[in-house]
Amino acid sequence: MTKLIVICGATATGKSGLALALAMRLGSIILSADSRQVYREFDIGTAKPTVAEQKLVPHYLIDICDPTNMMTVADYQQQAQALINSPSSPSSPSSPPLLMVGGTGLYIRSIAQGMKIPRVAPQKELRSQLESLGQSQLYAMLQQVDPVAVEKIHANDSVRTLRALEVYYVTGHPISEQQGENPPNYPILQIGLDCDVDKLGARIQQRTEQMIANGLVAEVEYLCQKYGADLSLLNTLGYQEIKQYLAGDISLDEAKELTILHTRQFAKRQRTWFRAYPQIEWFDADDRDLLEKVWYRINEFMSWTTS
Repeated sequence: MTKLIVICGATATGKSGLALALAMRLGSIILSADSRQVYREFDIGTAKPTVAEQKLVPHYLIDICDPTNMMTVADYQQQAQALINSPSSPSSPSSPPLLMVGGTGLYIRSIAQGMKIPRVAPQKELRSQLESLGQSQLYAMLQQVDPVAVEKIHANDSVRTLRALEVYYVTGHPISEQQGENPPNYPILQIGLDCDVDKLGARIQQRTEQMIANGLVAEVEYLCQKYGADLSLLNTLGYQEIKQYLAGDISLDEAKELTILHTRQFAKRQRTWFRAYPQIEWFDADDRDLLEKVWYRINEFMSWTTS
């Protein structure tokens, strides 16, 4: 039977390093659960595993989408499930588990809890028509076609209101009828990494400085020249701030400080998200014996799944 171990948590908590060490011990492969590492050429700013690291352990679900396209959660779920359920995936009781590693909560939830996701691609023309009506009218329309969804969508949440209407008009069925969960039948161990807020802030600062030292500015400059500064991915964390620097709006030091600030804010949202799931077992990212403690827990999990 397939076995899955999830390593999750906020950015800069050391998930990738721990996963690499575990995968080498287990003989496992790593499935990335990072919503930006799926895009080709966005490397330094996404903390993508290096070429050397990928030679040590096979990594999947990175570099699978062009920056000009959009990888939806449904797309990710489909590709991840195909890998997990592949005939070549380990299936005997003694086979090593698969490691899913990342900080994108929706990606992890889509697999670990089997989210049902309507496979409706964004409809630009339809969205444009709906957006012209204004949020108040859109919400009133949603109340008529999907009162169940309205109970979970705030009146000011324009993004979810628009998505719910989009799904309804494309499929003819309310989004509430197409959602839910269908958990997989294979065993899953979810491990979360966390640490003191101040220590996490120091980790974020160190990683930001390392990214800049590794050539983040040159990477952003290249991407801006190749794809244009309006590319949506260049408005994400780390890239947007360096883009401001390249435009002459702020200094490099200011770009660095803004990146650190925005990353800390993002990490806070990630911690809130993951803490809402009781299935996750938490470990201190700064524990000197972290690897051995997690290794012990994995051995317990493996013994249980083979008994």
